[in-house]
Amino acid sequence: MSAPRPVRAHARRGGHEEEHEEHENHERWLVSYADMMTLLMVLFIVMFALSEVNQRKFDVFRAGLHAGFGSPATMLQGGNDILDGPGSIAPDSPPVPGSTDGGSGGTDANSWKDMAPGRIGQLVTATQQAQLRQEVTNLKKAETALKGALARAGVANGATFRFDERGLVVTIATDKVLFDSGSARLRPQGRKILDALEPTLAALPNRLSVGGHTNWLPISTARFPSNWELSTDRATGVLRYLATPGRIPTDRMSATGYADTMPLLPRSDPRAVVLDRRVEIVVLAAVDDAQGRALAALGNEDAGTDAAGTGADATGTGRAGGTRHG
Repeated sequence: MSAPRPVRAHARRGGHEEEHEEHENHERWLVSYADMMTLLMVLFIVMFALSEVNQRKFDVFRAGLHAGFGSPATMLQGGNDILDGPGSIAPDSPPVPGSTDGGSGGTDANSWKDMAPGRIGQLVTATQQAQLRQEVTNLKKAETALKGALARAGVANGATFRFDERGLVVTIATDKVLFDSGSARLRPQGRKILDALEPTLAALPNRLSVGGHTNWLPISTARFPSNWELSTDRATGVLRYLATPGRIPTDRMSATGYADTMPLLPRSDPRAVVLDRRVEIVVLAAVDDAQGRALAALGNEDAGTDAAGTGADATGTGRAGGTRHG
């Protein structure tokens, strides 16, 4: 009788071959890593594509955000903040293709998809214009209040007003008003004018910029080696006076000396010696910097007289008289 055959290790059991245990995969993280790198690459490609703004493509992109989120993409309108500033007014929604309410504001969000990019660009411009006109209205109200305060204080001609790219400019002549010639010490008349302006300026939400200006005549003293030091000291002197405890907070103001680099009149004008010597308090407009020129045009469109000429008559210093430094 023959001996039984040994059972081999690879013999079938129950009709199936023996399965070997799979090895654990320690490289699964590579999949997540590859996905992350792909997303980062896409992100940088999009950022690079947006780095050079094409107005037409930008309008299309903005239209896509409109359609996707169903609300105005205000952070793409060129403002300083993600949301519109306080007091801004947006125009009524215009008629949109496919809407039934005639543009009363109840349009379907999907109807924005039917609008051409150029039309959306017009809507953005309309919104910016509405905000700009509202800011001009606010600054004109501030101008009226400042003029009224000066009149009540008995110094109605103590300052002149105009608009430029920065906002509302309140100009106070320095000659025999704020400072004596070659001095940065406030005169009683200058303090009276600043006292009249301060309550209205303090009540405004806008930031204030104080600028000192001189004429081109050189100065050289122990305290003021040049017009730069003189103009800067005058600007900071006005700022310090307005920042007296209980008045305008210092974090709302800044001061700069410009010497004779920003004259109101050319040197050939005999009034320039006097009128270029001034301190300007600028009520900074709360609009995008790109809208500054439009703000200046809107603010000055009702002005009937030249600001420089008015300043000469208002302060009583239109005659150059003798030579005065700074």
